[in-house]
Amino acid sequence: MAPPAIRFSAPDPAALAAYDGLIVAFADLALDAEARRLDRLMRGALARAVTAEGWERLAPGEGLTLAFPAGLKAAAVLLVKLPKKADPAVLRKAGATIGKALKPAGALVLARALRGLAPLVEGAALRAYGYARRAEAPKTPGAVEFQVADPAAAEAECATALTLAEAVHFTRDLVNDPANILTTTEFAARLEAMRDLGLTVEVLDEPQLEELGMRALLGVGQGSESPSKVVVMEWKGAEGAPLALVGKGVVFDTGGISIKSAGGMEEMIADMGGAAVVAGTMRALAARRAKAHVVGLVGLVENMPDGKAQRPGDVVTSMKGDTIEIINTDAEGRLVLADVLWYAQERFKPAAMIDLATLTGACVVALGAENAGVFSNDDPLCEALLKAGAEQGEGAWRLPLGPGYDKLIKSAMADMKNTGGRYGGAITAAQFLQRFVKKGQPWVHLDIAGVAYTSGETDFAPKGASGWGVRTLDALVRARFEG
Repeated sequence: MAPPAIRFSAPDPAALAAYDGLIVAFADLALDAEARRLDRLMRGALARAVTAEGWERLAPGEGLTLAFPAGLKAAAVLLVKLPKKADPAVLRKAGATIGKALKPAGALVLARALRGLAPLVEGAALRAYGYARRAEAPKTPGAVEFQVADPAAAEAECATALTLAEAVHFTRDLVNDPANILTTTEFAARLEAMRDLGLTVEVLDEPQLEELGMRALLGVGQGSESPSKVVVMEWKGAEGAPLALVGKGVVFDTGGISIKSAGGMEEMIADMGGAAVVAGTMRALAARRAKAHVVGLVGLVENMPDGKAQRPGDVVTSMKGDTIEIINTDAEGRLVLADVLWYAQERFKPAAMIDLATLTGACVVALGAENAGVFSNDDPLCEALLKAGAEQGEGAWRLPLGPGYDKLIKSAMADMKNTGGRYGGAITAAQFLQRFVKKGQPWVHLDIAGVAYTSGETDFAPKGASGWGVRTLDALVRARFEG
């Protein structure tokens, strides 16, 4: 679902009394000028609200709703607590408070006195999301009109934030779509449609993948009727070696022959979250015409248990030429990434490479839903990514790599095995992937298993797909890869 329509207009005192949607005003310890004007129409109700005990308990960015206010036609007034010198994080949270409260009737936001409007608008657009493919689709949030001193300047200031919000919504829709709708073929078709934005998009099918030697990836999908694919997206907004983004796109993961337990398996529609974030990031870069060279590569497969499915004990040969003993067919994402990482390096010789995957339950155990796991062989690249995530309010935490973990994936049958067992599971998965990263290639691995799809709502998203990573990667590109 696209973000709600967002408009900017000059203040219009005459419109306040007649507006029938949600009116939003701001206050801290006292009402600002806009809120005081509204308070007069409400016969002092806002002034009483900010002296009430409940107002003191609100954190900056949170709000208090007054339903059916006297003196107004509005359905409700939302008074948001906002310090005069609010930082971007608080402004973004205040926007999310507006987005969560948004109804089909829309909202009128009295924002003339605010500085730094873009984070507020971004927060509102991010939170005003509802997954729409249901028997009864949720009601679409109405338009949001921000009354500001200079509408044209505000529109220009907020253009990039709105572009990013649209890309995050696109990512969430991909992750939330069920696997009978988002097949590998449908996924590839949606990425091909992004050619309209100026992206170069190429789809590699199974015969091409076989010719390239991607037998680790192909082994994962051989039990499914849905054909395995690799999609390559390129945005060439600058010359030189590109940044390569690589995503795991398992459209559904039963675990294969090592089948998962039934409880919660329905959430495995989200096992393509890494590929969705790569796609959303490429969409954002193309939409804002980023002055950077970036390639996005996603491996699209489905892991199913039929008579042709890969078995524990099988040995497959990767595109690199290394052999892999399959210990557990539910450790499939690393097999997909191994071939796509190698292909990205062979074809594009990237300046840096970042992969994203809903890879391990072990990372969820370690970090919960607050942080993605970060592994890297390059300190400056890793630190730049962590800084970008912190600026965007998307949690990430670095975890170790080290040769001591390699013994856990040592195989007597092949060059390595695809899982190292229970202990250090997120780390041994990263150690596995590192074997497919060439010497001297700057690389970051992001395990987003805990943050891509959540069981409860967050500040900026309802339950389900979060879109975590699109904004962080866009910020990283801005800071490090744009001229």
